[in-house]
Amino acid sequence: MARSLRTPIIAAALLLPAAAAGAAAGLGDPEPGLSLRELLVFLHVALFVLWLGPDFGVFLWSSKVANPALSVGQRLAAAQIMGRIDLIPRVAMSLMLTVGGVLSEYVGIEHPAWQLAGIVLLGPVWLGLVLLTYLRQGTEAGATLGRIDVWFRWALMAGIVASVTWSTVTGRLAEAPWVGWKLLIFAALLLIGALLRVRIRPFVEGVRALATAGPSAEVDRAMQASLAETKTYVLAMWTGLLLAALLGVVQPGAPLAAAGDAGAPPATLSP
Repeated sequence: MARSLRTPIIAAALLLPAAAAGAAAGLGDPEPGLSLRELLVFLHVALFVLWLGPDFGVFLWSSKVANPALSVGQRLAAAQIMGRIDLIPRVAMSLMLTVGGVLSEYVGIEHPAWQLAGIVLLGPVWLGLVLLTYLRQGTEAGATLGRIDVWFRWALMAGIVASVTWSTVTGRLAEAPWVGWKLLIFAALLLIGALLRVRIRPFVEGVRALATAGPSAEVDRAMQASLAETKTYVLAMWTGLLLAALLGVVQPGAPLAAAGDAGAPPATLSP
């Protein structure tokens, strides 16, 4: 793994389990200093930035990879940079549900112990799968891990839809219906990502052909066509992320805090 990626990934891997474990244990907000809730909100915002920002960078570098005006060396170097940057949003995605799930406790959505334990473990487990897949790419083990990651995401999609449906029917989301919409958007982003993987396959195969057989007009056309097909999915992904962020700020459907309630948290501190 590139040295430049180690620090943020290690920091996220260490901070998230510690913060989530603290919430699961029912720790109160320490005074003075940074409260547990504030730490989780910071992580939530940081994960949003690390998802959206690098994803935009990946999109820009992909055009260089498919540019026949550049040398083979330049195009392959761009592909390598693109692959390294792409790890960052994958890491952010893997941790987002855990941070958001724990934060939802602060807006009145209580989780049974078994569910909270699953939420806390989800992030580290998914993060480990993402990192192992990245480290073993190009090998048979990496291909197997990649398939596991795909099935894992499909299972998450189904689980999120089922959970939101059940929580809505039983009234668990009555105090924060916007949380359910954010979860459904996350499931939609997973679906968009799955469809994007299919559309980007000719581009990936083109990079391999570029490295082994060199450039050709046919490979260049296939790569450019593949990128053109992915633009709609990429824009949908960014739109979904921005909409989820807006829901977290506006919180439609949330009851207003009673006047004079000194203990009411500000609306901006939300999952």
